[in-house]
Amino acid sequence: MFGYITVNKEELKVKDFERYHSYYCGICRDLKQSCGELARMTLTYDMTFLAILLTGLYEEKSSQERHFCVLHPMQKRPCTRNRYTSYAADMNILLVYHNLMDDWQDEKKRGSLGAARLLRRSYLKTASRYPRQVRAIRRYLKELHRAEEERVEDIDLAAGLTGQLMEEIFVYQEDIWSSDLRKVGFYLGKFIYLMDAYEDLQKDRRTGNYNPFLPIMGRPDYEENALQILTMMAASASKAFEKLPVLENVDILRNILYAGIWTKYKMLRAEKESKHEENK
Repeated sequence: MFGYITVNKEELKVKDFERYHSYYCGICRDLKQSCGELARMTLTYDMTFLAILLTGLYEEKSSQERHFCVLHPMQKRPCTRNRYTSYAADMNILLVYHNLMDDWQDEKKRGSLGAARLLRRSYLKTASRYPRQVRAIRRYLKELHRAEEERVEDIDLAAGLTGQLMEEIFVYQEDIWSSDLRKVGFYLGKFIYLMDAYEDLQKDRRTGNYNPFLPIMGRPDYEENALQILTMMAASASKAFEKLPVLENVDILRNILYAGIWTKYKMLRAEKESKHEENK
């Protein structure tokens, strides 16, 4: 489901993209240090946004390092690391492990079970430090399974479950910024869920899997309604973000919120329009 909170590289300055990627590499390095090489393969860009957001909000000093890695063995890559890249790495492990176990329980994917077993020791070590976030993930999966079994047609209710999960992930500590951070996480979580449902609609129709867009997909105004719903979630997340006193890397964060999260949507719409033209 994750992987939608990324930058729009075409609209980002070269120096800002390099800075953004240094955070990604920093999280990757933290994953290796805390959980080993295998954990690095689970990293998504969603947690990079979180690390940059928290670093800017709390004005955290970062260490600037350079390291070789498997993907870049010939040249050292810049890595930005601090307590928030470490936190993002930890949240990545928690989310990935539960997602793998959910895949096994729902679809009996042996590959997911095998990967989860390899990550289990790292997961248990990480989970012990974050009881609030772990409770949120478990509650999310329980309620999501219930919604899927009952074939809930309320789009807002289904998406809200992912929002409730992400709002807890986005809060590093309880303080004066917690409320706005929760709102950013909540609406981005809803956007992620709805974007994933939008992308998987045709596949879910064939397989019979639950998708809250299925009841309305045949309507003439489906595309317009889907875009309106996604826009509302993105706008609400951006509104909450703008209340936070973030100055460092704000151009990167705004690029993600106002352009990057729409990258997949624009690609999918272009594909649909291309197929429509071919079928004329």
